[in-house]
Amino acid sequence: MLIRNAINTDIPGILNLLLQVDMVHHNGRPDLFKGPATKYNAEELLKIIEDSMTPVFVCVDKEKVLGHAFCIHKQVVGDPVLTDIKTLYIDDICVDENNRGNHIGKLLYEHVLEYAKKNSFYNITLNVWTCNPGAMKFYESLGLKPQKICMETIL
Repeated sequence: MLIRNAINTDIPGILNLLLQVDMVHHNGRPDLFKGPATKYNAEELLKIIEDSMTPVFVCVDKEKVLGHAFCIHKQVVGDPVLTDIKTLYIDDICVDENNRGNHIGKLLYEHVLEYAKKNSFYNITLNVWTCNPGAMKFYESLGLKPQKICMETIL
């Protein structure tokens, strides 16, 4: 297995993973997630992959995409309340459902962590849906802690 920056030939595999992510969310919150769908199409993925501010890392085995991590560089500058820290936001992380339990997610996260350290980020953040307790447990096992909590009332 190898973790590297995504390239255009990875797009079909990434789309498959995005569909898997959507279905986890759709099954957990069908009131919010349409399913089956992907949050990006192939054309959008190509632009994301080519943008240095949105690095996408993939775990591949013989060029088969087994997992991905989408990241976004974020920085608030000159805010009257918030400090000018540089954050690496994990927009999406997924391991193919047929390859879970093989530590691919941990390897991807460790790669993101090294990237963040090498590029002088202050922190790494991500969002996780409460309807995905497996993901919550996984992130906690990596040492992530809640930063803020979004709450709702359905009317």
